[in-house]
Amino acid sequence: MAPHRFLAVLGLPVLFLGVAAADDVRLNQIQVVGSHNSYHIEPAPGVLEVIARANVRGAENLQYTHPPLAEQFQSRKIRQIELDVFADPEGGLFADPPIRKLALLTGKDAGPEADPDGRLRKPGIKVLHVPGVDYRTTAPTLVDALQQVRAWSQANPRHVPLMILVELKTPETARITGKAVPFDAERLAALEAEILSVFPREEILTPDDVRGESASLPDAIHTRGWPKLDAVRGRVMFALDNTGAERETYLQGHPALAGRLMFASVDEKNPAAAWFKMNDPIKDFEAIQRLVKAGFMVRTRADADTRQARDGSTTMRDKALASGAQFVSTDYPVPDSRLTDYHVALPGGVVAHSNPISGDRAWDGRDLEKQD
Repeated sequence: MAPHRFLAVLGLPVLFLGVAAADDVRLNQIQVVGSHNSYHIEPAPGVLEVIARANVRGAENLQYTHPPLAEQFQSRKIRQIELDVFADPEGGLFADPPIRKLALLTGKDAGPEADPDGRLRKPGIKVLHVPGVDYRTTAPTLVDALQQVRAWSQANPRHVPLMILVELKTPETARITGKAVPFDAERLAALEAEILSVFPREEILTPDDVRGESASLPDAIHTRGWPKLDAVRGRVMFALDNTGAERETYLQGHPALAGRLMFASVDEKNPAAAWFKMNDPIKDFEAIQRLVKAGFMVRTRADADTRQARDGSTTMRDKALASGAQFVSTDYPVPDSRLTDYHVALPGGVVAHSNPISGDRAWDGRDLEKQD
């Protein structure tokens, strides 16, 4: 029997002997490691060479590969992923990347076909980085990615919630090829429909679940707090990466995100404020800490554009972890043997630990994904 449960049976305080009950941990009181562009596979050598001819540093930025999502969850202890998504209502927009054809014409190693099984030619939301250029992915479609997540989740039902960050790619962000369809209200409805085609609503921690009967998400967080960790194990939560027009369209007609599946990064005074995207933990270190102390949740990054893995710098990583951001995203949960030994992991190799800002220090050293 776990120590705190034994003490409870005896009628003794749970904090006796300095043991804090894991049952009391709330979702915002943990910290986990996430992966950036979690679907990404490094371009084939010939494609990378073509990219480097135009932009050497741009090619270097793409030299990282993540394994399939289940492997990230299982062996790399990732609990937050990021998916870049493109609307493709008719199908086929991304099935024939021009840069692969160029690499083949010049006799270079262009790697495997972009669409060997025809999934990219079917209608539906696609997952990739840069259309026509950086297109290799372990999950060609959103449904495929989510099915991978749900299969692992069902096989490991006591995991801490998996946060899925969704970035809506638009014509502007895909301006190299101009093949992206805007995410208007209709396309956003299609996005949520695809999510619900894989995950039943009860398996998703939604803004409605957190807000409850409160008038706004900040009111709920300040008065009732985030759910207890044990109450939301085995679930997923979605967050919208975009902060521009797509976010405003997503919020329109849904005050405080009522009825929506995804959290959104907004001003902290907004009725929809609960989670924030703050990618620079050095510049925003104090702001992140303040938000976490106020009960909000934050995602930040430990590295960017392969820079830290190339020079071995840990400043950004260390700031990210110390900031208290609940989700710390990286391209390197393990080192890249071609570069340095740089990588991101929680102390002691745990999956989830007590948040350095909002957590209870009595929980330090414990893996909060594991139940006593």
